[in-house]
Amino acid sequence: MEYWSDDDIDSFQHTYRCYSSFLETGNKIVMPASALDSLLHKGVEYPWLFELCNPSTGKVSHCGVLEFTSEEGFVLLPTWMMECMKLMEGDIVTLKSTFLEKGTFLKLQPHTKDLVQLADPKAVLEKTLSEFCCLTTGDTIMVMHGNMKFYIDILEAKPSLAVNIIDTDCEVDFAPPLDYEPPKKVAKKAKVEKKPVEEEIVKFKAFSGAARRLDGEPVAEGVAVVDDSMISSVQIKASGSGKLVVGSTAIQSRKDHSTGEPSQKHLQEETNMKKEEVGNVPCVVENGCGNFSKSPKEIANIVAEWFGPNADELKAMSQNALKLASPEAIFKIVHDLQ
Repeated sequence: MEYWSDDDIDSFQHTYRCYSSFLETGNKIVMPASALDSLLHKGVEYPWLFELCNPSTGKVSHCGVLEFTSEEGFVLLPTWMMECMKLMEGDIVTLKSTFLEKGTFLKLQPHTKDLVQLADPKAVLEKTLSEFCCLTTGDTIMVMHGNMKFYIDILEAKPSLAVNIIDTDCEVDFAPPLDYEPPKKVAKKAKVEKKPVEEEIVKFKAFSGAARRLDGEPVAEGVAVVDDSMISSVQIKASGSGKLVVGSTAIQSRKDHSTGEPSQKHLQEETNMKKEEVGNVPCVVENGCGNFSKSPKEIANIVAEWFGPNADELKAMSQNALKLASPEAIFKIVHDLQ
């Protein structure tokens, strides 16, 4: 059934019942022959573009015409247009001729990233959009490539909400696809600064080796090994009785409490002790109790030979040391220090 409007002579407006057409792409519809007569009679300028309205929902879009071969009172729309306009088979639609400005800008948003992942999405889009004569902001159009269907939302159009895209150069911008997922942010690992390895200063440490007896017998009790760091941390402070003070590097003599200066007796003791230390070296060497060297390397070699091929020499020196031993000497030293 066809309904004629009372609009002025240069405007075309008709109401038709709509059905799906054989067309799958583009937005051109099939109209009855009477529509062609009306357009010519009213002098509507070409290209013939129409405002398409669904009276039941108020949804508005735009379309062109492919041919005038449908039955009177009916128009045929592509299936995707029926879906976009929320039309059912046999629903009523209103068509009104309109003028649309040439489009200069479009912003499109594919529903899936499959479109942008094609080998040449630009060429595919240019080819399929040539089947459209106009586009309307808010519409969802369908384009085909082979057997694949791609749905695209029209987010923006310039210079107006609906534009004519027939034979026009139009700038096209793409929004991220609806199924696009931004890459997950990976927590950056804290950079560990590599500090330059400081060169260790080789320092001689007295009595840093394992304890051994000179006679080769096993050590009966554990022997504490003392190094420089331990010596520097030990400090036995003098009490009021004026006993020895053991510092980090030297033995400090007792002071005369009357003058605050070291007593003459203990200054003499220190001098004697130093002389005794100097005299001990030749005594040890001459009596076959040990060897002497100022070279750490040579000392290491001598000791290594004692616990290797020259083990007999070590035992001999141990026996010589026992012959020179004076067990009562320690008691005398303690007595003299009191």
